[in-house]
Amino acid sequence: MASIKSKKNKVVASRKAATASKKRTTSRAITSTRTVPTTRALTDEEIIRKARNSKYKSRINDKIKPNTMKNYLDYNFLFIMFFLICFGLIMLYSTSYYTGLNKFNDPMFYMKKQIRSVVIGFILMYFVMKINYKALRRWAFPLLCFATFLCCLVFVPKIGIVRNGSRRWIGFGSFTVQPSEIAKVCVIIWMAYFLERTAKEAKDVKYVIKALVTVSVVVVEIVISNLSTALIVVGIALVMIYVVIKKSKQIFAVCGFLSILGIAAIKLQSYRGDRLKAWLSPEKAGAKGEQTLQGLYAICSGGFLGKGLGKSMQKMGRLPEAQNDMIFSIICEELGIFGAICLVVLFVLLIWRMMIIANNAPDLFGTLIVVGVMAHIALQVVLNVAVVTNTIPNTGVTLPFVSYGGTSIIILIAEMGLVLSVSRGIKFQN
Repeated sequence: MASIKSKKNKVVASRKAATASKKRTTSRAITSTRTVPTTRALTDEEIIRKARNSKYKSRINDKIKPNTMKNYLDYNFLFIMFFLICFGLIMLYSTSYYTGLNKFNDPMFYMKKQIRSVVIGFILMYFVMKINYKALRRWAFPLLCFATFLCCLVFVPKIGIVRNGSRRWIGFGSFTVQPSEIAKVCVIIWMAYFLERTAKEAKDVKYVIKALVTVSVVVVEIVISNLSTALIVVGIALVMIYVVIKKSKQIFAVCGFLSILGIAAIKLQSYRGDRLKAWLSPEKAGAKGEQTLQGLYAICSGGFLGKGLGKSMQKMGRLPEAQNDMIFSIICEELGIFGAICLVVLFVLLIWRMMIIANNAPDLFGTLIVVGVMAHIALQVVLNVAVVTNTIPNTGVTLPFVSYGGTSIIILIAEMGLVLSVSRGIKFQN
């Protein structure tokens, strides 16, 4: 019986082995006749379509977007700039309504003109933002020549306009322009173009001098009528050169030489020496130190939290040019040291956003443009606050976005358009 069972088991095993071998042969035959399909990578649209039609479809599938490169626009920077302009308009009205009512029988006189300039600035900013900033390379030298020509017109009779003893404006009828403000943005574009082309030569002091010589004609023209603006233009150029050369010793050496020239420029014209004396002892300078003293009184009377918006006393004819150079002292009086610190923090945030854009710019030309605009705003803020607090002599530098000034606010907002144009050139992955 055992032998019969073993024989049966052997027969069953042999049959199973035969059927398995038949299956293997048929599968080989089938696979040999099939064509091997060529694999290809699915596109983003196909992946999304496949995910949305999947039986495992969920809410996440509907939010899938293609992995593409998008243009970057810094809305944080745009918001800070817009907030600064609105704050400046409010403070300008608070500061100037008394002067406008007395001089022009219109408390909104300065406010209306400033709003008109802001609207023009925003229109200009929109068009500048839409322009590819790389196209400005071909216009760099013509813009520098244009700025030089405008600065020359200041000294032409019947075209150049003298105000408060200073020849800084040109006018045709009721239309007036301050060429030195236009020269700032033209110098920024030219220096960005020049430094990008000669970046490999940036090694020593000779390179710094060579770069400054290219803008020397414009600077000399501005120095004759406006030393403070000339210092800002040179400061902008030095900051941009420092980004390329990355050596502080050469920059400090040139600054020492330029300071000697600045002292010589002060001695050439007597009113600059009088400003220096008024800075050292404003209480003994008579009428020439009155503006400094009244500005300091406004700062001290405001305290930490201020008297309240619109409740300043120094703007009631006591502080000369309160809506222009000395508006920061009225801010301290009405909003206190706390309000002044908040304003400075806003400027710091604006500069910080520009630093981010400069670090991520697609090329050196874009980086240098943003650095130039950043240096322009930073230098003006520092100089204005230093003048109001009597840290340096009175220079007549306005506070960006806050002080009254048509050409100044238009050029500043247009420069913001340049920064936004560079930010639109930045590509980020969605």
